[in-house]
Amino acid sequence: MSKPNKPVTSLLDSARTEAEAYQQGEDRPLGGYVAVMAVFASLIVGAAGLAAATGRRPPSRIEPYDAFLMAAGTHKLARTLSKDAITSPLRAPFTRYTETGGPAEVMEEVRGTSSIRHAIGELITCPFCLDMWIATGFVLGLLFAPRVTRMVATTFTVLTGADLLQLGYALAQRLQEGDRG
Repeated sequence: MSKPNKPVTSLLDSARTEAEAYQQGEDRPLGGYVAVMAVFASLIVGAAGLAAATGRRPPSRIEPYDAFLMAAGTHKLARTLSKDAITSPLRAPFTRYTETGGPAEVMEEVRGTSSIRHAIGELITCPFCLDMWIATGFVLGLLFAPRVTRMVATTFTVLTGADLLQLGYALAQRLQEGDRG
């Protein structure tokens, strides 16, 4: 078996030293974060290569309607994937249930058995973190399958509106009940 080459060993030692200095004794899975970022970057590079190979070009501009549709759809899909009780089986390998959250939502803690498992757990329990992945998916969807992408985004945008109406109705009920007492 060959010995690792000195510059590579030096680089790895330097990375470990920097990671330890950054973490300050806390459990921060920097290696897992690097792996998750590498997957994301690979997907982007792959999509760009596929777009180039198939002659697809990005639109010269995104229409405001599409931007709104994708923003609201991204919000709802991220919350659905990261917080809904019904999607907890998807998160279960990376998380543990801790308590009930907001309406139809659960709170979970990340399992930390490995750096990658921990990083994925953080990603899939954080709607803000998932936003980047989902928004990128919607934008790429506009490039490759705009009609289907708009249909999916519309579905989640309508759900966002319905959620706001449900919350508004519940608030109105609470206020009405408070007026009676």
